[in-house]
Amino acid sequence: MSIEEITVAATVAGRGAHGAQVDEAHTGHIQGALGTIREDDTAPRAGWWPRVRTLLAILGPGLIVMVGDNDAGAFGTYTQAGQNYGTTLLWTLLLLIPVLYVNQEMVLRLGAVTGVGHARLILERFGRFWGAFSVIDLFLLNALTIVTEFIGLTLGFEYLGVSQVGGVVVSAAALMLAVSTGNFRRFERFALALVFGSLLLVPVFFMLHPPYPRIAHDFFVPAMPRGAGLTEVLLLIIAIVGTTVAPWQLFFQQSYVIDKRITPRFIPYERFDLWLGIALVIIGAVAMMAFTMTAFVGRPEFGHFTDAGAVAVGIGRYAGRAAGVLFAVALIDACFIGAAAVSLSTAYAIGDVFSLRHSLHRTPNDAKGFYAVYFGLIAISAALVLAPDTPLGLLTNAVQTLAGVLLPSATVFLLLLCNDRAVLGPWVNSVKVNIFTGAVVAVLVMLSLILTASVLFPDISETQIVLILVAGSVLALVGTIAIRLIEGPRAMPPRSERTAATPERTNWRMPPLEQLPRARLTLRSRAWLIVLRGYLVIAAGLVLVRIGKLVMAGH
Repeated sequence: MSIEEITVAATVAGRGAHGAQVDEAHTGHIQGALGTIREDDTAPRAGWWPRVRTLLAILGPGLIVMVGDNDAGAFGTYTQAGQNYGTTLLWTLLLLIPVLYVNQEMVLRLGAVTGVGHARLILERFGRFWGAFSVIDLFLLNALTIVTEFIGLTLGFEYLGVSQVGGVVVSAAALMLAVSTGNFRRFERFALALVFGSLLLVPVFFMLHPPYPRIAHDFFVPAMPRGAGLTEVLLLIIAIVGTTVAPWQLFFQQSYVIDKRITPRFIPYERFDLWLGIALVIIGAVAMMAFTMTAFVGRPEFGHFTDAGAVAVGIGRYAGRAAGVLFAVALIDACFIGAAAVSLSTAYAIGDVFSLRHSLHRTPNDAKGFYAVYFGLIAISAALVLAPDTPLGLLTNAVQTLAGVLLPSATVFLLLLCNDRAVLGPWVNSVKVNIFTGAVVAVLVMLSLILTASVLFPDISETQIVLILVAGSVLALVGTIAIRLIEGPRAMPPRSERTAATPERTNWRMPPLEQLPRARLTLRSRAWLIVLRGYLVIAAGLVLVRIGKLVMAGH
């Protein structure tokens, strides 16, 4: 099928407003927490008030996915950076802003244009092996991540003097109830309330009076903590990357955009929503690093981080009970939104791959498989946290390591899908986005290898780490140049296809999956997948060996 035929099919699908959606509940009016856009509303948005009303109706996906990433793991990582090294590593957050935007902009574009979830697209375009891999690794990593959210809940409840058993049971029930009403708008209002709850970190920031000039300097000027070993600092930087850019985000945002029924004409509004979410994430991360430093600097606890619960105790001791309570409540709020978003990303992916009904517009009776996955993940995670012999430390370690191992693979598939003209048509990536994302993937692979190697070999030296970085950079550069030279002009589609007249981008939707031509992988794409297979075999093997050692040490 030529690009012209794809365009005709896509245009017909777009006019029908149904595209390639797997679940028919994904079509209809946009019923957001803050407004409604009717399916037949095609009027232009002229003037500021119609645009504001449209933005209010669209707000949600970007805010939820970004703030949901400031979860229990993020609280632990950012406060560890602040307590051990002050605000010296704030600059890492500045570097992550474009990474966050480019990754999430690609998945929101995929969701709005295709109407098909991330896991299903991988299955259809790259085959059963990679489709099964994407779902299995997402399920395992997300299950472990949800356990860490409940660990965070117990820490927050402990500081507030609430029974851990009662708090965990009530929290699990509330998380199940919030999604099971069969009303998308109700869930989004619940989620946005949690999003704004994350702003509780702001008064804690001002209550501790951190040094504002130093914060501004460290945010914009990269530096390494004085007297700290390169190995431990680099591992913390990798943890910051892993907790800020997580695989579940890609699957969640794409499916949530589809479930909210956002179409290509609203992509500009959704991009603004994403920027707002990124702003809240950065504000929260900066606040945590800054006020944790201020609370502990010059005191015995400085440089000796244990967990977020101990941070709440320290803040309460040195800044007053009110500040400690606000931090604990913010931690609980973060764990709530994190657990809900991570569980939903798994349920969406499984529903999408197996063509099950999977929508928050449906009741549990109407989408049994979708809700069974969500409820099951919440219930099992809560039970594991309350079980007396569960190795919570091992599970937390496994989450950090697996997230680092799996993130590069998720980004590789995202990059390949966003260059698939049959899938995105006129919405495919620009050359600049491809260059930037390719560089990000290369960096993520190197950081992931360092993380995995350091977990397996705790005594890895600074020289070995530098060698890995240099060797990886050289190999990535040489490999890219070699493939580019071999492909030559054949890598680009014919000029007639690149300049063919297409309907307005706002009307372009991916045709139904069965009408798509077979995926044509370029040499560069095949090279990405070969390298990815080899990398995953090595990294996964190292992780399994390390987990085995930890289990044996526990005995």
